[in-house]
Amino acid sequence: MLTMFFPTLLTFALAPAALAAKLEFLGVAIAGGEFGCEIDGTCPLGSAQLAFNDGPAQMNHFVKEDGMNVLRIPTSWQFLVNNQLGGDIDSSQLGQYDQLVQACLDTGAHCMIDVHNFARWDGEIIGQGGPTDEQFASFWGQLAGNYAANEKIIFELMNEPHDLDVGKWADTCQKAVTAIREAGATSQMILLPGTDFDSAASLVSSGSADALMAITNPDKTTDNLLLDIHKYLDEDNSGTHAECTTDNLEAFTAVAEYLRKKGRKGFVSETGASSDATCLTAFCAQNEFINKNSDVFAGLVAWSAGSFDTSYILSLTPSNENGGLVDNELAKQCVLGQWKDVDVEVPSSGGATTTVKHTSYLPSTSTATASATSTETVTSPTASSAATASSTTLLITTSLLSMPTAIVTASFSMPTFSASKNGTASTFTFVTSASAGSGSSSAATSSKLNINTSNVLILTDVYPSSTMSTLAIATGTPPPRSALDGLLTADPEMPVLPTQTAGLEPAEGSGAPASTTSRPAAAGAGAVAVGGLALWGTVGVAVVALLVGI
Repeated sequence: MLTMFFPTLLTFALAPAALAAKLEFLGVAIAGGEFGCEIDGTCPLGSAQLAFNDGPAQMNHFVKEDGMNVLRIPTSWQFLVNNQLGGDIDSSQLGQYDQLVQACLDTGAHCMIDVHNFARWDGEIIGQGGPTDEQFASFWGQLAGNYAANEKIIFELMNEPHDLDVGKWADTCQKAVTAIREAGATSQMILLPGTDFDSAASLVSSGSADALMAITNPDKTTDNLLLDIHKYLDEDNSGTHAECTTDNLEAFTAVAEYLRKKGRKGFVSETGASSDATCLTAFCAQNEFINKNSDVFAGLVAWSAGSFDTSYILSLTPSNENGGLVDNELAKQCVLGQWKDVDVEVPSSGGATTTVKHTSYLPSTSTATASATSTETVTSPTASSAATASSTTLLITTSLLSMPTAIVTASFSMPTFSASKNGTASTFTFVTSASAGSGSSSAATSSKLNINTSNVLILTDVYPSSTMSTLAIATGTPPPRSALDGLLTADPEMPVLPTQTAGLEPAEGSGAPASTTSRPAAAGAGAVAVGGLALWGTVGVAVVALLVGI
């Protein structure tokens, strides 16, 4: 398998550009408390269906079995005050809602309180002719006071405001934030929603983001005040159509760039899609992008499970099978598949296998990008020990090489890189082959693993996902633009070049012809080594050149 060794100094130098963590929070909405709520803010009490029956089991499944760590629990303003506008929170009604909140907290997850009123009460806009800012702030102060001592509560001020004056709405939200903090909830996350149904496509252009990011805590800081973000993928952003017509990359790119420029973070508290084939592509692409931009997106909550039946168009409700809960393919591929760490067995020295962590980002939608969550274990006397891979960085460790004569090596087999034809993702496949020193492919066993490596940083070059190139494995020379051209030397101790996986093609200009047969390694194909101590300074300059070329 591919192995690389980065000295400590080089690792620190590369870290800002290469290292990116996944989203801190991933979860699902446990719907039901908002049933009957319309976009005009009418929420009949008799329509609410809090998920008392299935909710707790689903929460345990999502957290304990799937590894999620946030759950969103919708309710309505009317429900919590027993339909008495301006009145105190009703203890009986809060007690019912709190049963689900406590079930959520019992799992160890963060729990998001969602008031699902569309910035309205029975048709009237809060702070703009309807309920007063003071009534809204009082409501939130009372609600926050009940959960002020719990750091795992997240306050989502309002679900999907729309058709309102953004400046006035920001003033309303400021008063609610102040009330929450003054109630003792001084450090919990508060999500600030914009107009146009809080759509990612218009948060920036509508002025919502600017207005909301001006909101502060009472001490004038903005700590844990996050931009709330929603987005669906159907033709009118309603989440009511089966077909996905967009992957929302343009919308989320605009929000990410805005947040990065402002030094702030957002939270995608609602997004969803159907299980239509178009959505298995688009929803996965959207969530992969959000996950890759975890420097500005704190988390993602998918819609929805809870009281929804498995037949609901956007259902993520797990089905009961053989006494357990089983996720549908949409959840597996596009929610969990873009985030969850999975264990992968790879060959280890001495013929044993080593279990390593790698983050799967590949939906199993074609043979060319088969699922990265499984691999065929092989016995190899010479393979190295461990690997870690993700969508944004590939850091692979091996035993200490003889320093300072080498800082990078690719031993036992060389990876083949490929850019997908539609330009939406890049993958690499590594194939480990054990030939018992015979050089004969017929005597070899192999293991194949596809990993998405968009924006991967390797020492020989840096390419964005749209232009991912192939390491020049046929010639051993660095790819065009490589800042290390002239520094690299060949390691002659290299076995047979691995078989290239069918369906993957070398990128243009790589010098590596497509092939489905093993062939002897050309000079430089086996390993890349940087020369003696005198070249270390030059390597530092090369690293800077790489970063500049990103």
